[in-house]
Amino acid sequence: MWAADITYIPIGRGFLYLVAILDWASRAVLSWRLSNTMDASLCVEALEEALARFGKPEIFNTDQGSQFTSVAFTGTLAQAAVRISMDGRGRWMDNIFIERLWRSLKYEDVYLKGYAGGREAWAGIASWIAYYKRASQHPSVYVAEGKRLFGSGCDPAGYFGFRRARWTIASAEVVARLARLNFQGPSGRG
Repeated sequence: MWAADITYIPIGRGFLYLVAILDWASRAVLSWRLSNTMDASLCVEALEEALARFGKPEIFNTDQGSQFTSVAFTGTLAQAAVRISMDGRGRWMDNIFIERLWRSLKYEDVYLKGYAGGREAWAGIASWIAYYKRASQHPSVYVAEGKRLFGSGCDPAGYFGFRRARWTIASAEVVARLARLNFQGPSGRG
């Protein structure tokens, strides 16, 4: 199953639009395009590249944006005999893997670098996606309390989110323990 979505990329004097096609199983970015217009041809070009390089998926998932419901886009999928799946209205969680990709890209690259123009943004995004592809290809196993929580092929950002959550839980336990001591006072029974 593949998924696609569009997001905006802020640059010096406006926005660019980025479309990406993602494989759900590997979380790999199969193709992407950056443009100053948000029309269906942007999405069709990315789709055609992904189909040419990687074959065809069984199912292709998108939201109900006009680019993805256009005759050009759905016709390309129909010609390739790919089943079309679309998110429900307001159901951004249906396409969570690509939403997570956008969050990682923006917070790890775009917002930090503050691109001034399109060429600079294209080069920076290309570099980040190449890094993301390499990171998603290395299998990793993360273990906590003797139980396997993440399997091979998980996205690298998921591990850091897991570590942050464990650190927050541990910190909260320390704060709660200190608060109980201050409230109850030392016990005479030890």
